[in-house]
Amino acid sequence: MKVTDILKRKNATLSFEVFPPKTSDKFESISRAISDIAALRPDFMSVTYGAGGGTSAYTVQISRDIKEKYGVNSVAHLSCISSTRVDVAEKLALLRADGIENILALRGDIPADFAGNMEYRYASELVEEIKAYGGFCIGGACYPEGHPESESLFSDIDNLKRKVEAGCDYLVTQMFFDNDIFYSFLAKVRDAGIYVPVIPGIMPVTNAKQIKRTMALSNSILPTRFRRIVDRYGDNPAAMRQAGVAYATEQIIDLYANGMKAVHVYSMNNAAVARAIKDNLSEIVV
Repeated sequence: MKVTDILKRKNATLSFEVFPPKTSDKFESISRAISDIAALRPDFMSVTYGAGGGTSAYTVQISRDIKEKYGVNSVAHLSCISSTRVDVAEKLALLRADGIENILALRGDIPADFAGNMEYRYASELVEEIKAYGGFCIGGACYPEGHPESESLFSDIDNLKRKVEAGCDYLVTQMFFDNDIFYSFLAKVRDAGIYVPVIPGIMPVTNAKQIKRTMALSNSILPTRFRRIVDRYGDNPAAMRQAGVAYATEQIIDLYANGMKAVHVYSMNNAAVARAIKDNLSEIVV
C-alpha cells in the first residue's frame, strides 16, 4: 500500500526506519532485528540506502522481505548523488519487479573517495525521474532546522518547494528534539504553499555516545531539559535507555495531540527500543 493511502486510512500511524548491513557477515543479525521490528506491525518500515549505493542491493532485498515475508508495507530509500541515470533506471526496475510501491528519494552524501562525474546534483532531479517512471509513491526529506548546506531555513524551504513541485507526495523530517521547532517549521512550510503530508521523524537517543554522533550528523539542537537527562543518566546505560525512550515517547504523544497523523521513528535497528516505544503508545496508536 502507498504511504499516502496509509495516512488517509488512520488517524495515528507509527513507522520505523531500519538500515541494511554494510557487509554480508552482518546480514543475519540485522535481518533478525528487522524481523523483530516488523513483528510490532508498524504501519510501514523504511529501509536506508548506503552512501554511494554500497548497500543498495540489500535495500531492495530487505524492502521486499518486509513486504512479502512479514506483511508490512515498505519504503525503499534511493539516493542519487553518485549514481548514473542508468543505475537509477535499473533500481526502479528492480523495485517495480518486487512490487515495492514507495520510494524515499534522497540526494545523499557525497562519498569521500568519489571522483566521478555527478549526473544528479539535487534530490528534485531524482524525484522528477521517478515521477516520470510512474507508479511509485514518492517521499522526500526535509529539515526543520534547515539543511546544513543551505544559506538559511527560508532558502531551504524554497528548495523543498521545488522538490515537492517535482513530484514528492509526502515529506519526512530529519530528527529533532524540540517539538516547537517542528511546529514552527511546519507553519513556514504551509505558508510557502507546501501542502503535502509532513511526517515528523523522531530518534530515541538511548546512550551518550549516540548523542555525539547524532549531533554531528543532524546539526540538531539539544534542548536544555534533554541535556540535563544526559548529564544525569549518561553514565548509567540502563537509566539512559529508559530516559531516552521516555523522552521520545513524550515527543511522539505531543505530536499526535497537536494533530499530527503520523510519526516516523529512527530505530537504529534496535528492536527493544522500538518495542518499548510501541508499548508506550498501545492505547494511542491502534
